[in-house]
Amino acid sequence: MTVRISKLFGMDIYTTNADYKGKVFDLVINLEKGKIETITTEALKARSKAEAKKIISEKSIPYNRVRSAKDIVIVGSTARPEPEAEEPKSTGRPSARRY
Repeated sequence: MTVRISKLFGMDIYTTNADYKGKVFDLVINLEKGKIETITTEALKARSKAEAKKIISEKSIPYNRVRSAKDIVIVGSTARPEPEAEEPKSTGRPSARRY
C-alpha cells in the first residue's frame, strides 16, 4: 500500500467493524527504518511522561494495524503480518553478472 503522508492528515479512521476511532491528527515516523510507526488522533502536547504515555496508549493506533487508506483509514484489531524477506537460493557457485 502506497499513499502520500500528507494525504493521511485529517482522514477518518474506522475499524473493520465500522467503529469510528477518530481523525488522523499526527504521524510518528521511524526515520531509521523509513516507516510510519503510529497514528495519533490527538496532539502529543504532554506536560509529563505519564501524560505522553496516556496519549500514546489511548489516543493512538499502531500503523501496522492499518489495512487500507484511500478515502478513509481502515484499521484491524491485530497487526498485519510482516512480509518475510526471501533469501536468495544458493547454487554453490558465484552468480554471473552482466555489465
